[in-house]
Amino acid sequence: MNFYQYLIKDYLCEKSHIMVVWILFIGAVLLFLALDLGFFNKTPHIISSKEAGIWTSIWVTLSLAFSGVIYWLYQNQFCTNPDALQPETAVLKYISGYLVELSLSADNIFVMAVIFSSFKIAKKYQHRVLFWGIIGAIIFRGLMILFGVVLIHKIHWITYVFGGFLVFTAVKMLFKKEEQEFNPKESFVYKMIGKIIPISHHRDREHFFITENQKTYATTLFVTLLVIEVMDVVFATDSVPAILSITSDPFLVFSSNIFAILGLRSMYFFLANMLDKFHYLEYSLIAILSFVGVKMLLVHFYKFPEWVSLAFIALALTAGVVLSLAYGKESHPSRDEE
Repeated sequence: MNFYQYLIKDYLCEKSHIMVVWILFIGAVLLFLALDLGFFNKTPHIISSKEAGIWTSIWVTLSLAFSGVIYWLYQNQFCTNPDALQPETAVLKYISGYLVELSLSADNIFVMAVIFSSFKIAKKYQHRVLFWGIIGAIIFRGLMILFGVVLIHKIHWITYVFGGFLVFTAVKMLFKKEEQEFNPKESFVYKMIGKIIPISHHRDREHFFITENQKTYATTLFVTLLVIEVMDVVFATDSVPAILSITSDPFLVFSSNIFAILGLRSMYFFLANMLDKFHYLEYSLIAILSFVGVKMLLVHFYKFPEWVSLAFIALALTAGVVLSLAYGKESHPSRDEE
């Protein structure tokens, strides 16, 4: 059986009702995204902390409530379930994966704030950039997850590679020195876009392209979008192996990842002005990456109970938030929007 036959037989066409579950889930995600841009945020506006807080609460609630759907799907065998998981175990893996992805999103939020500040993107247009960034992230994450799952099922020793990479990343984060401030305008992506299409620095409302003197220009909004997309792919090299250390079940990996990504926008607007207060959260990420890396390296020798993984992840996040609020650095005043 070649790679493509394996992919289609085991992950896409094993049972018709499994395909229906995937179609309904992806359809529901696309429907909400369409409502988001076409109804809830049809008119560009500044997302207040209150509005962002409400949407963050809604997404966290929906994400956790979806664990009930997970239980029902796995109880009735409506998912592929290659690891023969019991419904309770599937729920624990889903929640653990969701918390891992949510915690690793903290770095994404910081980088997005730097990128928006560098390109001087007004707050009322940031939601539009993040909306289309989410679309790209879903596509790229979906592809990376798909091939990651296939690799783990076809090449068992790849788990050692993923586990070692996560431990290496954690150690690198722990001992890294003060890095030079990231400047998106000096990035490879920005320079390549300039070679392909001229860049206009005039802000033309929420448009990604404008036409001047019968010549098409990319706006800074479009450049910002591409830089954010590339940075998301870079961060996915950590997050995808991390979620695969929790489970290699394709639906659990994809759904937990998608819920974390969908909640990232509102979380960005909620936390963007408070990032400096969560100084100790980085150590939570280091602890989580180390744990999931070691778990992956030991997967063929010892399997941690699911409640241990969930408890460790939740404890690490809670400790990081509590320590940050108690002893964190004073937040710096945000720059005025133009």
